[in-house]
Amino acid sequence: MELSLFLSMLGFLWVAAITPGPNNMLLTTSGANFGFMRSLLLMIGIMLGMQSILLLVAFGVGGLILIYPTLHTVLKVLGSLYLLWLAWKIGTSAYETLETDAPPPKPIRLYQGWLLQFLNPKAWLMGLGAVASFSLAGAAYNHSIAAISLGMFLVNLVSGIIWLGFGTVIGRLLHSRRAWYTFNIAMGLLTAACVLLIWR
Repeated sequence: MELSLFLSMLGFLWVAAITPGPNNMLLTTSGANFGFMRSLLLMIGIMLGMQSILLLVAFGVGGLILIYPTLHTVLKVLGSLYLLWLAWKIGTSAYETLETDAPPPKPIRLYQGWLLQFLNPKAWLMGLGAVASFSLAGAAYNHSIAAISLGMFLVNLVSGIIWLGFGTVIGRLLHSRRAWYTFNIAMGLLTAACVLLIWR
């Protein structure tokens, strides 16, 4: 893949990765509630999920969505329900203090971040758009998919660190129970609002 095409692809993937969406809302919330290090597994799960979607799209499964529009609708419904469940969990998260002797709550797990991608239409559209726009025909196809995979890894890593860091900084500012609940309710509502983006 030529450098100019690779840079264009990075621009496309960057816009898709850095804009607000389910992944970024979850990373921000997790960073605020659990800190940067305890949220890394969520970020890794999201990145693995995005790579899985890309490979599925590149090697044929994504074509089923184009052939059978009903499958896309089912994906949207399942994704919406999963996001609403996550929004509820975020909005009702318990207040955590450092002084308590109780075991701390567990952050969203790696497999949950991975699973979200299969129910996230934005992830499928990102994979479909990248393969349709930037893959090369013939013998260069596999190499171009490898380049797209590398580009997706890079942009998801950088944008994930940015959103996770943003959440971690916010978490350090949440010193009162009221601020904590206000933040979690706001992030829960924003996560729920991502459902609207799925259906537009």
